[in-house]
Amino acid sequence: MVRIQERKERRRKRLKRRILIFFTVIAIAVISGTAYTYFEYQAGQQAAEEEMADAQNEEQSEQYKEEFQGDNTEDSITNVLLIGKDSSGGKSENTDTIMIGQYDPEEESAKLVSVMRDMYVEIPGHSNNKINAAFALGGPELLRQTIKENFDVDIDYYAMVNFDGFEGIVNTIAPDGLTIDVEKDMQYESGDGLVDIDLQEGVQDLTGEEVLEYARFRADNENDFGRVRRQQQVMSVLKDQMMSFTGVSKLPRAVGTLEPYVDTNMDTGKMISTMTSYLRNTPGEIETLRIPVEGSYSNERYSHAGLALEVDFAENTRELNDFLGQVDDQVETVKNEDDEEIHDDEAS
Repeated sequence: MVRIQERKERRRKRLKRRILIFFTVIAIAVISGTAYTYFEYQAGQQAAEEEMADAQNEEQSEQYKEEFQGDNTEDSITNVLLIGKDSSGGKSENTDTIMIGQYDPEEESAKLVSVMRDMYVEIPGHSNNKINAAFALGGPELLRQTIKENFDVDIDYYAMVNFDGFEGIVNTIAPDGLTIDVEKDMQYESGDGLVDIDLQEGVQDLTGEEVLEYARFRADNENDFGRVRRQQQVMSVLKDQMMSFTGVSKLPRAVGTLEPYVDTNMDTGKMISTMTSYLRNTPGEIETLRIPVEGSYSNERYSHAGLALEVDFAENTRELNDFLGQVDDQVETVKNEDDEEIHDDEAS
């Protein structure tokens, strides 16, 4: 009887040791994974900061984050306001590029909306003007409000990059050059000599500076419309290059490498989780839309704004919300009112 009890006690101790070893291994794995993520992130960030030619204005960056009132719901769909800045200066700057990026992990879809910067819109608290003036007047938050006011689209986060940062991102994820099919010869030199574009037609590997020149070129009959189309092309190629640049194991270093170039209110944890989900459920392609849509605008000139696009807001609001899969409150209200009128007629 004593021997049986001793055997049971030995078995109990062996089981206890195995359980202890198991949880110890799990703890070590978690600590090691966390440490790996942290050090990889820090290594990537430090390397990028050493290469940066122009750091973000930290005080202004914090102000933008505090002011931004994005939706930030627990919905799996994420809408991000993408802003390309003319310079790295202060609030007086306009935006060269305005886009809305959407990622839906459940549908495994990625969408990109290019917002024409010359659209004449209502800017909350200010006189009507081109939409890119909203950023100069009130940063990302006023630009978000302007998009909501005119097109009834909710935005969760913003991500802002200046031209130096864009070049750095391209050179980081494509050190041998980004492969772009340049559609035609492109030559342009600005009067001040700061911009000198000289690209030849054909498929070629472009540096970050050259990719930026390609995306910004508008010295042809397409003007801003051609530039918007090329920006969407570049974003699609960048997405493909990003997928080959990193995997889940390299993700912390990749985020750390790119973060110094991007001013955003999205925290590091959210960026890593979103990018991890994206890598595991990578959409086949990025769906694109341009606002205003074809046939919904005209050219008008205003004394305070110059040449601008006068748009059909009802049509573009409907098209934009349909594309992003959002319910347009204005359209829904009109629909409900129409339904009520029909029911009233039937009742009478």
